[in-house]
Amino acid sequence: MDLKQYFSDTNGTGVIATADSNGKVDAAIYAKPYVLDEKTVVFITADRLTRKNLKSNPRAAFLFMEAVEGFSGKRLFLTMTRESSGEGESEAGLVEWYEKSKEAYPKETLYLAYFRVDEVLPLVSEL
Repeated sequence: MDLKQYFSDTNGTGVIATADSNGKVDAAIYAKPYVLDEKTVVFITADRLTRKNLKSNPRAAFLFMEAVEGFSGKRLFLTMTRESSGEGESEAGLVEWYEKSKEAYPKETLYLAYFRVDEVLPLVSEL
């Protein structure tokens, strides 16, 4: 199953982990990413600690735990490649997703954070 179909069809909870340039780690609950293709995903970030960390260290991990009994899901290892204010974006689905988020969080300044997908692993790997 490709990532676009997986995140479209699967419910669950996501956590993104980042670290600053000194290695101080943070984790935050995050919505599922918008999948452009198998090597590019986009998250909406507010001007908070996750965004601050990504500005000094572009590496992140996204853990997604499916809403099923047991432990099923995916781990995405990511590198942020760019950030956008949302202006001039051409991908219709991405623009709609971003605009809905802005309506839901009108007091936040939101950004689109683009990531290269470096690796995808299951939530729980075999030994």
